[in-house]
Amino acid sequence: MAMFVALRCVSVNFPSALPLISRTAQVPTCRLLWKACTPRTLSTASRLTAALKFTDKHEWVRVEGGIGTVGISNFAQEALGDVVYCGLPEVGTKLDQMEEFGALESVKAASELYSPLTGEVTEVNQELAENPGLVNKSCYEDGWLIKMTIDNPAEVDALMDEVAYEKYIKSIEN
Repeated sequence: MAMFVALRCVSVNFPSALPLISRTAQVPTCRLLWKACTPRTLSTASRLTAALKFTDKHEWVRVEGGIGTVGISNFAQEALGDVVYCGLPEVGTKLDQMEEFGALESVKAASELYSPLTGEVTEVNQELAENPGLVNKSCYEDGWLIKMTIDNPAEVDALMDEVAYEKYIKSIEN
């Protein structure tokens, strides 16, 4: 497409050069057929949240390579307000699904954190000690809380996807 726009610009200024440029820009028919057979999909969910699973306590988990990254949802961080303190577990802590593992404190309230899965804490977001506001600024990226192993992969499938979580939020807001 960009090539045709460039050709259109050239054709206005240099009509005699157009036949020479057009010939070199031709795409072989086999490439056109290959592209025509490539399936296309349309997704309205962002790439970031498409892989997230949610709990009814508003934690999310993103599983990559057998490790789950855990954080709180945008709904939860908005309800909390400005987070001023994060109390998180130590690396090596073993957690059961829905077991309390820490707390967030804000200017408005305090909220317990619950493990979405059974596993062991492999990493804690150390940046939150210095800057707990990352939970508010970037709850799905820089504001993650812990990373953990996944002892029971079936627990992941039992969590809500983004669509189900949005329905759940609407049901509790009414």
